[in-house]
Amino acid sequence: MRTEAKTETIRSLQESRKPQFFKKTEPYVYLIPTILLMVVLLVIPIFMVIRYSFYDNVIINKNPEFVGFENFKEILTSKSFLVAVKNTSIFVGGSIILHMILGMTFAMVLNTKYLGTKTKAIFRVIFSLPWMFTAAVIAVLWKLLLSPNGFINFLLVELNLTSSQIEWLASRDFALFSVTSINIWAGYPFFMISILAGLQGIQSELYESAAIDGANSVQSFFHITIPQLKPILISLILLDFVWTIQQFALIWMTTGGGPIDATEILSTFIYKQGFSQYEYSLASTSAVILLIVCTIVAIFYVRHQRGSE
Repeated sequence: MRTEAKTETIRSLQESRKPQFFKKTEPYVYLIPTILLMVVLLVIPIFMVIRYSFYDNVIINKNPEFVGFENFKEILTSKSFLVAVKNTSIFVGGSIILHMILGMTFAMVLNTKYLGTKTKAIFRVIFSLPWMFTAAVIAVLWKLLLSPNGFINFLLVELNLTSSQIEWLASRDFALFSVTSINIWAGYPFFMISILAGLQGIQSELYESAAIDGANSVQSFFHITIPQLKPILISLILLDFVWTIQQFALIWMTTGGGPIDATEILSTFIYKQGFSQYEYSLASTSAVILLIVCTIVAIFYVRHQRGSE
């Protein structure tokens, strides 16, 4: 009888624990499909690329040779890679700086009290237009504008700013400047919209108190606006760095990394290494280096987000 009572008590305890167990594990069950997708589409490819960077003749050869860090030495001493790093630095640095300046300028124009509601709405649509186009549309549009017989050259000749037509996308002197300008034009609306949201969240009492204390508009900007927008600005800079350093479609559809290597950046360099020269090991190595840089920036971004919270 005692054994039967014990078994019944054990069963009742197990039955009472079952709902609690299911309640605790139920959220993880819903996450399983997403986790599986992330593993298949993200974790496994990253692991494979990292593995390929330590081997030679991968994919093509069924038995690749382990070479350790030799691929990294070859890439880091390659002139083509160093040129791509230099071009990427100019492209990313110029884009981020001018994204910030243009975004801040247009956001303050849209936030000013001197414009009416309808006027602000019209300008908001006009200023946001570049962000609504796909990379293919932007590439075609600017290739037409910057062609030797395009509107930009026509305007410069008519204004006597140049005596001949300029090959903006085919000249080694102007190609990198041109694609950087296109990227700046296409990306500033994101900064504008984010900064505008931040400006509208700043309390007007701060500016009123500063005006009473005798501060002018420039002093208010540097001592009120910038400090209040600092968390947003840091997040925008870090995100824009990661997005811009991975830019591929715009460069590929306008210049293809040329002429020669004038607009060769890391993304086009990796693509050519893998799919033009079939050097998958070196392409994987370059991708790992880019992954390390982006991961470091992502860590700073996550830390900043936690700090701001």
